[in-house]
Amino acid sequence: MHLIIFDMDGTLINSGFAITNTINYVRTNLGLEELESNYILENVNDPNINSAEFFYGTKEFTDKQTKLFGEYYNEHCLHDLVVYDGIKELIDTLKNDFTLAVATNANSVYAKKMLNHVELGSYFPTILGYDSVSKPKPHPEMVNKILDKHDILKHNAQVIGDSHKDIMAATKAGVDSVLVNWGFSNHEKDAIETVEELKHRIYNKFNI
Repeated sequence: MHLIIFDMDGTLINSGFAITNTINYVRTNLGLEELESNYILENVNDPNINSAEFFYGTKEFTDKQTKLFGEYYNEHCLHDLVVYDGIKELIDTLKNDFTLAVATNANSVYAKKMLNHVELGSYFPTILGYDSVSKPKPHPEMVNKILDKHDILKHNAQVIGDSHKDIMAATKAGVDSVLVNWGFSNHEKDAIETVEELKHRIYNKFNI
């Protein structure tokens, strides 16, 4: 059997509205100015920055920040969620030939709630979030955990994501990956632009 591991935010669904509003809610409650939405989305997945320091000015996320983020996100994460064009059709096609999974740096409870809300949850028997592992992406733990759970060899798997964190996690796990460019990042190279192109990349890799 073959396995496709998808990132969620910026790959399957556009959840940018909830993410930017939540970060700005936390910032406002900490006495910080709001940031422009695109600026947040361009930096939220950057593997080279410390997110706590970048967004809130602390070396690590504090209990207050985590509490504020969780409260607001839990209440608003379903607002204005959009599945990217062509993704539902792609998933519907892939389900016959592949085991499908999600590896997201979001909380797994929120991830399941969001994917169920847009009617994608049932396609993924495994949905892992940052709370499912000790080290989230770009660490390979999430990818390795999914491979082990489904007893699939790394050369029979592929990771799909919109962030270099996804690609780094896949590479460290020895798994092939595809970087997509319809998400939160604006990649200048090595990224594909359309879901149709993604479908070709997947089926060409596995000769199906």
